[in-house]
Amino acid sequence: MIPKVFKEVIDLGDGREISIETGKLAKQAHGSVVVQSGNCMLLCTLVSNYKQSDVDFLPLTVDYREKFAAAGRYPGGFFKREARPSDGEVLTMRLVDRVLRPLFPKDYHAETQVMIQLMSHDENVMPDAMAGLAASAAIQLSDVPFETPISEARVGRINGEFIINPTRAQLEESDLDMMIGASADSVMMVEGEMLEISEEEMAEAIKFAHEAIKVQCAAQVKLAEAFGKKETREYDAERSDDDLAKKIYDLAYDKVYAVAKAGSSKKERSNAFSEIKEEIKATFSEEELADYGDLVSKYYAKAEKAAIRNLTLDEGLRLDGRKTDEIRPIWCEVDYLPSTHGSSVFTRGETQALATVTLGTSREANQIDMASYEGEERFYLHYNFPPFSTGEARPLRGTSRREVGHGNLAQRALKNMVPADCPYTVRVVSEILESNGSSSMATVCAGTMALMDAGVKLKKPVSGIAMGLITDVESGKYAVLSDILGDEDHLGDMDFKVTGTADGITACQMDIKVKGLSYEILVNALKQARDGRLHILGKITDTIDTPASDVKGHAPKMVTRRIPNEFIGALIGPGGKVIQEMQKETETTIVINEDPVTEEGIVEILGVGNKGIDAVLAKIDSLLFKPEVGSVYEVKVIKMLDFGAVVEYVEAPGNEVLLHVSELAWERTENVSDVVNMGDVFDVKYFGVDKRTRKEKVSRKAILPKPEGFVERPPRDDKRSGGRDNRGRDNRGRDNRRDDRKPRDTKKED
Repeated sequence: MIPKVFKEVIDLGDGREISIETGKLAKQAHGSVVVQSGNCMLLCTLVSNYKQSDVDFLPLTVDYREKFAAAGRYPGGFFKREARPSDGEVLTMRLVDRVLRPLFPKDYHAETQVMIQLMSHDENVMPDAMAGLAASAAIQLSDVPFETPISEARVGRINGEFIINPTRAQLEESDLDMMIGASADSVMMVEGEMLEISEEEMAEAIKFAHEAIKVQCAAQVKLAEAFGKKETREYDAERSDDDLAKKIYDLAYDKVYAVAKAGSSKKERSNAFSEIKEEIKATFSEEELADYGDLVSKYYAKAEKAAIRNLTLDEGLRLDGRKTDEIRPIWCEVDYLPSTHGSSVFTRGETQALATVTLGTSREANQIDMASYEGEERFYLHYNFPPFSTGEARPLRGTSRREVGHGNLAQRALKNMVPADCPYTVRVVSEILESNGSSSMATVCAGTMALMDAGVKLKKPVSGIAMGLITDVESGKYAVLSDILGDEDHLGDMDFKVTGTADGITACQMDIKVKGLSYEILVNALKQARDGRLHILGKITDTIDTPASDVKGHAPKMVTRRIPNEFIGALIGPGGKVIQEMQKETETTIVINEDPVTEEGIVEILGVGNKGIDAVLAKIDSLLFKPEVGSVYEVKVIKMLDFGAVVEYVEAPGNEVLLHVSELAWERTENVSDVVNMGDVFDVKYFGVDKRTRKEKVSRKAILPKPEGFVERPPRDDKRSGGRDNRGRDNRGRDNRRDDRKPRDTKKED
């Protein structure tokens, strides 16, 4: 028997709908929903253990996977099975996690898994825009404690009109691509890329998405009520002791405030805070610490956070002594690594990024193979964050989700400034060597300089800055912090990263922790970020203000040539013989692609020296060479034959044609060598394809003056007449056999 299904439908306002339903699938999960738009279907399940984990944080796992069967495809690879998540899937996991995690109770530490799967794909629906809705709806149907429904929506803009959850085709025309996560009351997360938009335009896009999210949150509430809202489960809350909290606050606050106000370095400040904490612990006996030592650490952290926040709100000072809008000292350098195609070092305070650029052909493009999207990236950026950058020693376990996310943000910040006609595949790698403050924004700055150092013709240089916000709801005070430290990243109410050119924003990433943040404060914060961004941009352009005029001497040069489709095979040769020999002889890399629109061949030639590239271009010119009837061309003898000489066109080496002995001179020529020899260079006239021989005809004698008294031989008469009439074309039948010929016996005598 099919179980009862509960369903809610969300109208997107333009004929499209999103439905959320429950009751049919995955009923043993604590919450499960199917979210559908068009033919795109996501299944989301939630399971949370009833027993608290022995950790002091929420062990939440958000997993998003795209099943290849959803698009009627096989996974790539030998085993034909989905394996580790792709970067695209990891980015979707991060988007959902960042909105969900703050809404669980601070003292809820049960192992929790949110699993989202793409079960059916629709090429006109981008599934990641519905993942947050699916996750929140599954939680609403469970008994897990959660503050309020949330959802996520993508917003684009075409011709000034905002669109909710645009298709991938619409995004190609859009000047922004932003994902917003929010509850009905507050925006909580923003991430996206833009084509140099203003701060006010960005705020308008967020407002537009928030209105759509309110409708999606209301639909979740209706679905939960129809299904039967469960009572929130009971769980063992963390211990608390108000008297202990007050005691530690009184012991720590003034001392922490004094250290914070001293404006010391990260190491000095860290040591001083540790000493204060140890002094407080020393006031308790060993038995007391054994009993509630975890509370001592917890309450000390709260006191430290309060003191630092108040220092900023009351006096406008920060941990390192800067004012709220002050940027740390910056120094930059380009061309630091001698063997890379481009390199730079960007250091801001105690954060340092070393960026490298590598140039290649389309063969080096980053291939994207997901169920929802297949394609390639000709510009991509990788970000590495080794443990030594923070003075730590910890296990290396491959690329982390954080590294994927930070690299993607920097890539989105820069990619639209790489011109569409850039012939290269460009890879940027950022190695974080020191970190105290936003290393992703240091990556953007270092990447900009490395690209210009490599000779990539960036439209405009890009810089980035990490910002913070501290607010006091009761007093109405707030402080926007420019270029935040690592410590400030955790104690603020909003941390956001903004990148852009001198003319507008190119990418952003925000996590807003305070409820009901006004758009006025948001715009003011973005404008302060613009001032800081322009200050940093000035430091970059002081170091390198324009892209290098050419790539470095040891870097490969790239030339692209288009050829008609019918010549591709000739350039490749049987089994690739021609192109392989050409690459070997010229020391170049040659890649041939086909334009899907014009069907022309696009030939990419990559080589360190111009000599090899010129040789390949000459070969292509030779291949494409088509002599015109009636024109005169210079040729060179490359082979001597009894009946003529094989000559090649000097301007198109490799293009050969037979110069027949009868076309050498007006006089009768007995031996070819009487007129021309190997290596001789002279002119010939081109007559096109001879109708009789069906071969190309050239003539040397046609451009020579006729000898005096020369009499041309009459044209040959091809008509056959007279004699042997019985051998004519019409007399070759079997009926013309001799009548007196005896028939051949067909059987042997017995």
